[in-house]
Amino acid sequence: MPKKLQAVASLLMVFSFVLSACAPAATTVPPTEAPVVESPTEAPVAAPTDAPAVEPTVAPTEAPVAEPGGSLPRNETLYYNGQQWGAVACWNPYSSSCNNGLAIAQGDSARVTMFETPYLYNMLDGKQYPLLADGPYTWNDARTEITFKIKPAAKWSDGTPVTAEDVAYTWASHLKYETNTAAANKDYVDTIEAVDAQTVVIKAKLDEDGNAINPLLVAAYLSGNYVMQKAWTETLEERAGGDAAKFREDVAEDVVYSGPYHMFFSDETKVVLVRNDEYWGQDASMWGKLPAPKYLAHAIYKDNAAGFTALKAGEVDVSQQFNANIQDLWLKDGLPISTYLPEAPYGIGASLPTAFFNLSSPGLDNAAIRKAIAIAVDYDTIIANAMTNQSATFNQVPRSVMNPTAGEQEMYDQAAVADLQWAGKDIEGAKALLDEAGVVDTDGDGWREVDGKNLSYVATCPNGWSDWQAAIEVVAAAGKEIGIEITTNYPEWSVYQTVVTVWPLPEADYDIFMMWSGGAGPTQPWGRVRGLIGGEFAQTTGNWNGNWGGYINPEVDAIIKAIPAETDAAKLKEMYTELTRIYLTEVPSFTLMYRPQVFHAVNESVWTNFPHQDDGTNPPVPPMLLTDGWGIAGLYNLTLVEP
Repeated sequence: MPKKLQAVASLLMVFSFVLSACAPAATTVPPTEAPVVESPTEAPVAAPTDAPAVEPTVAPTEAPVAEPGGSLPRNETLYYNGQQWGAVACWNPYSSSCNNGLAIAQGDSARVTMFETPYLYNMLDGKQYPLLADGPYTWNDARTEITFKIKPAAKWSDGTPVTAEDVAYTWASHLKYETNTAAANKDYVDTIEAVDAQTVVIKAKLDEDGNAINPLLVAAYLSGNYVMQKAWTETLEERAGGDAAKFREDVAEDVVYSGPYHMFFSDETKVVLVRNDEYWGQDASMWGKLPAPKYLAHAIYKDNAAGFTALKAGEVDVSQQFNANIQDLWLKDGLPISTYLPEAPYGIGASLPTAFFNLSSPGLDNAAIRKAIAIAVDYDTIIANAMTNQSATFNQVPRSVMNPTAGEQEMYDQAAVADLQWAGKDIEGAKALLDEAGVVDTDGDGWREVDGKNLSYVATCPNGWSDWQAAIEVVAAAGKEIGIEITTNYPEWSVYQTVVTVWPLPEADYDIFMMWSGGAGPTQPWGRVRGLIGGEFAQTTGNWNGNWGGYINPEVDAIIKAIPAETDAAKLKEMYTELTRIYLTEVPSFTLMYRPQVFHAVNESVWTNFPHQDDGTNPPVPPMLLTDGWGIAGLYNLTLVEP
């Protein structure tokens, strides 16, 4: 994925689908919604495992001034790749253009190395665990208000306590200065109020019947958005002189934070965070100790190839990029490199890169043509070649609107839609479907026709996104086998993103095009369905949210509207089953592969005890780079490899 995407993403960052695709990988452009889940029924275990904290050899006050080519103590530094593709622009969480991969990312699982959220989302169990918050949040009986408390131990980096007023003032500032966080949440969150020094009440926006418009999105605010210090925000306001643009664009190198790390050094070659050894989270009410690494560092690599070489050499500990044939690093090269899952697909395939049909293209308004193309595609080839088997197959995880995680797979009746699912390369079935619909080749030239015109389409994705391009080539090959001409075109991302987000789509070159869908988050699978087939986003301009092909179905919209307020698990299952049935029947788009929400490969030559499947941690630590949501718990489990 080109570096340009990072800048585009940050311009719109509220949270991300975080599709870690292509080469080099980068954060994708987010939707303008926030994620959500019901409050967990119990508080988490206070700390992960009892891995001892690494004793620092350099105190924060004695840390050497880093130079561009300077080094850090290897046994105190955790190195990353795949998150930073250019120099950091700022340290301001109110901004949407900081390009600050180690410190700022407000997504389904917000990055909490420097700035913190009230709760931490865990993709493995779908729960939100307290961080700044003191225990689970609670809804009132009408489900129009959420109440939670701030931990008494929570402190800012200047030693002052985190308070409910900080939470309330953060929201008020988002609204006042028109940030992307406000844009994403203001239609669902009405007010955030400090009842007392530690008690926060979030009131939902209500519909005409007095019900919360969307309880899911209200609850999601808690694990997707940072709390900022009121006093520092007032300093920022004074500096900006009331100008919203200046407020959002401030570099904010003086920012006050609550997390375990803060800015140490950055330039065009690397970014380094250093641990705050006074971090409040070592209190017994949270982790009970400091995270093991003294430093978090990220060299800014030229491309994936350079990052891959660094991973192999042990210069990178945690890799967030697509590394082709990752298994060869341990099976053939014998290196101490591993992934969250020991066998294919090696990661949790929470993201669903999807091919969308342009429903305004001639013939693609016909569901039979759309489904014929979709069932003819050889997905096993895509998974083997484009993904080097780093995706579950559609035989292993039959297609639906769900990702492969166990929690989502349980949310629909698989048997009820089994006759609609397909694993791919069903050439004869596709031909029969077209024949039955009367879409045939009447002139013998090998191409089927509609209204006397040959079916001819262009399939496209951004240039340089090599895995997506490989997938699109397979789609084109499937068309030829069933008498539909499909050619390929690969515009630069800078052009592509200005076309697919604007309606109407062009009549040429964008008949079938790839975009993403929601990963694992507290609103899922509702948020993903909303983005795949919700009419809210269809046929709109400036659309970074989904349904880019323009599909509209009032029945679908009614179900999507009803889900956030529904609490009965059986009824929810019925709703998701019906949405899956409609999606697999109408086929306005089709998923080409399952992908990790973030790639998570680790080199254990310096550090060990990274998160792995069935590693015994409780709650389980997800493969989220030891930085995102509950994934940050992994930093407290790390130990140095014995010499």
